Amino acid sequence: MKRLVTFGLFLFLAVTLPAKAQNSPPIKGMASTVGLYVYPKNKQNATQQLTDESQCYSNAKTQTGFDPNATSTATAANKQDPKGGDKPAAQGAVRGAVISGATGGDPAAGARRGAILGGIKAKRKEKQETDQADKQADAAKTASQQPLDNFKRSLSACLDSRGYSVK
Repeated sequence: MKRLVTFGLFLFLAVTLPAKAQNSPPIKGMASTVGLYVYPKNKQNATQQLTDESQCYSNAKTQTGFDPNATSTATAANKQDPKGGDKPAAQGAVRGAVISGATGGDPAAGARRGAILGGIKAKRKEKQETDQADKQADAAKTASQQPLDNFKRSLSACLDSRGYSVK
């Protein structure tokens, strides 16, 4: 009877332990710091996976010359006109009044038209500057993303060669 209970306990442990090992959560290693998910293809254990990730991470840093942990982002200063946005409208009003008065028209009406046109001109210029700044920001973002993409590609290739699925 004692042997039967021992055998039953041994059989129970033999069946349940491998099932628990297969359902273990994924390992968070060095690759997860750059947004990669690594899964073992050849039943590597957690210790082996962490060792491989660490070695491949160091290898990728050496190959690309890029260290994701050492990067910092600098913020650009935002250029704002401290006096406000009425200057172009005022300049347009003065121009309109002068031109209208010089040609024998109503200076007040000329000032109103000039102010409207000055405001429109300022809005167009502001939109062009904003569009140009957006294009430059996109180009800078793309240029700064390239080293990280190269690093991820190198890390993925190394881990793939060691028998891991990298996504």
